[in-house]
Amino acid sequence: MSHSQRRLPQDPQIRALVQAMGQRSFSRRSVLSTAGALGLTGLLAACGTGGSSGTKSEVSVTDVSESDPTLNWANWTLYLDYDDKKKTYPTLDAFTKQSGIKVNYAEDIDGNDSYYGKVQGQLKSGQDIGQDIITLTDWMAGRLIRQGYTQELNLDNIPNSANLLPSLQNVDFDPGRKHSLTWQTGYAGIAWNKKAFPKGLKSVEDLWDPALKGRVTVLDEMRDTMGLLMLQNGVDLAGKWGESEFGVAADVLRQNIDNGQIRQVKGNSYKQDFISGDAIAGIVWSGDLVQMNFENDDQWEFVIPEAGGTLWSDNLMVPVASPRKTNAEKLMDFYYDPAVAAEVAAYVNYICPVVGAKEEMEKIDPELVENPLIFPTDDDLANAHVFRSLDADEEATLSSLFQDAIGA
Repeated sequence: MSHSQRRLPQDPQIRALVQAMGQRSFSRRSVLSTAGALGLTGLLAACGTGGSSGTKSEVSVTDVSESDPTLNWANWTLYLDYDDKKKTYPTLDAFTKQSGIKVNYAEDIDGNDSYYGKVQGQLKSGQDIGQDIITLTDWMAGRLIRQGYTQELNLDNIPNSANLLPSLQNVDFDPGRKHSLTWQTGYAGIAWNKKAFPKGLKSVEDLWDPALKGRVTVLDEMRDTMGLLMLQNGVDLAGKWGESEFGVAADVLRQNIDNGQIRQVKGNSYKQDFISGDAIAGIVWSGDLVQMNFENDDQWEFVIPEAGGTLWSDNLMVPVASPRKTNAEKLMDFYYDPAVAAEVAAYVNYICPVVGAKEEMEKIDPELVENPLIFPTDDDLANAHVFRSLDADEEATLSSLFQDAIGA
């Protein structure tokens, strides 16, 4: 993979040095079956699954945004543009300069379940968790909205929310987008260290190669790891399947943990194992590998397995007792400006949910306009699959099976 130098942005407010990537290692396989495949609009819309709309919270909160120009934002790692030399987040600097709001940004989210476990008690009690924006995946976002753990957004404060991709404007877990807005969308697939394992990977089964024993890591995100294992078994993730099909895949996972093939099951911190060399292959998230390659001399390659990968979205939400909702809405509006969204996408290399960002990317780096990890075509998405919605009973049963398989 070749990398061009980071270029200064066109917008003088955004002082970011962006990562301008060249050819990506995303695999567009000519053998992919397109039968029954959804297009870009349909597939991204299906990504928003997870139950009914939320209930109105009874928590009474006084918004102190006008008197307290600060904001706390919890996000995943490697998920916002970052200037390595200045050790700052350029678009956050631009937001502060524009709005006067200081943002305390924390890479606090390692996994949906683990983060929920930390804050669920406070949310249930209607307490401030110390964050004004949290960023969680569709299914978990749906859970929080259903439980009344998020505040309803005032979209009048977020006029740029009109730039959200049409396919994402009315998802089933949040009709009308009253409680959430998509941050980024991405894939789960497989990756390997090209020097340590030069023959590479084509399928999930390739992870069980004896040469990789003890050097494989998989995600603790059930829908991604189990999704890839089930796809390998020919299961249609969006179709009719149940505990039996899930159990077969769970047995494969358990077997490869018990026999030492899989080194660890991790959240976002799996990247540390790749960088240290403790892991040389695994199930990973797409944008992470691009950023890791930029910072570590292009050591890894990412592909969607031949049997398919998963597709997901993460969402911005305001917790139920946050006292700075208006400040949070101002930040959401800022990041839905197409020029700003393009700056972020150039760094994180996930699918950008903002209409107009593709045109703005032309001003940053025309090569990135053709990057399928940021602006995929319908053909690029033909082998990406959305894990179907689970009801509460299924969620409990399958989560228990998964936790048992990984020994949690």
